[in-house]
Amino acid sequence: RFATFNASLNRFSAGDLATELSTPGSAQPATIAEIIQRNRPNVVLINEFDYAAGGVAAERFQDNYLSISQNGADPILYPYRYVASSNTGVPSGFDLDNNGSIGGPNDAFGFGFFEGQYAFVVYSMYPIDNSNVRTFQNFLWKDMPGALLPEYEDGTPWFTDEELDVVRLSSKNHVDVPISVGSETIHFLVSHPTPPVFDGDEDRNGKRNYDEIRFWADYVGGGNAGAYIYDDAGGVGGLGNDALFVIAGDQNSDPFDGDSYPGSAQLLLDHPRINDSMTPSSLGGVEQAALQGGINDDHLGDPAFDTGDFADTAPGNLRVDYVLPRKNMKILESGVFWPETSDPLFPLVGTFPFPSSDHRLVWIDVDI
Repeated sequence: RFATFNASLNRFSAGDLATELSTPGSAQPATIAEIIQRNRPNVVLINEFDYAAGGVAAERFQDNYLSISQNGADPILYPYRYVASSNTGVPSGFDLDNNGSIGGPNDAFGFGFFEGQYAFVVYSMYPIDNSNVRTFQNFLWKDMPGALLPEYEDGTPWFTDEELDVVRLSSKNHVDVPISVGSETIHFLVSHPTPPVFDGDEDRNGKRNYDEIRFWADYVGGGNAGAYIYDDAGGVGGLGNDALFVIAGDQNSDPFDGDSYPGSAQLLLDHPRINDSMTPSSLGGVEQAALQGGINDDHLGDPAFDTGDFADTAPGNLRVDYVLPRKNMKILESGVFWPETSDPLFPLVGTFPFPSSDHRLVWIDVDI
């Protein structure tokens, strides 16, 4: 069982999360832990988990929350972890948002008030082949052929040449985490593209979101599709033609609704090498869309597939979190953990202000 969960375990200052997790009993992390315990994924990506050097926050979440029964749920042990460094909060030294001043979260390589805010971590019951992990944190946006680099309305570039020499594609990181399952290696391809909002007519975040999603589409495309790619260690090229993979993460893109650049989610959903034959769903998503109304009433997408509970004025509830295996990997079952209000587990997700996160855990069972 592979899962992704944007757990909103981000805090206001560096070190706050690690400090909070140093003892059991903090309400929101305990609720997140119970959701994971109830769903019991073998491998899970947690988005929006602040980076802490040495993986101390991730270790404490295991020891003080996942390893302790939450409300009667069985504890869950992940012997293996991968903690990803992140572009969030890393100063670029340039005025990337073109507001006339340098500094602050909008001028970092990825939006963040401190280095590593909104990062991510992978927990696994199966061994991680750390020596073959590939990270793409430093890959430059301009080095993607046909990149959707933002422009002003008159066609002049948003970024200067000097800025393009440093601007990175990944707003957090893109990481290929090889996981050993028996005799097979599954490449867990994890990321968290920037939201396609909080910009202007140049749509720099929408275009970056599209290209961040496109990165994995090219990486698994075979042939020359990923030939341009280079990793942080200097390795080049995409994934091997025969490699098994699962793409996971909060892609911040719904195939039908919201503010994404057109076709963003479809880069993965319609990819010839990706299996989207069984869309994870829930009854709670349908119920909440009907109860909340607003823009949800005008959505084109099926609310059963929603994974995020967002403002009912805009953008409404959306499908933004994905777990997508290779085409030849059979999906046995899938789901979105979004119980109906009548379910005893509904208080784990609740309604705004959420006891856990505005996102829901999404999982698939695959036959390896």
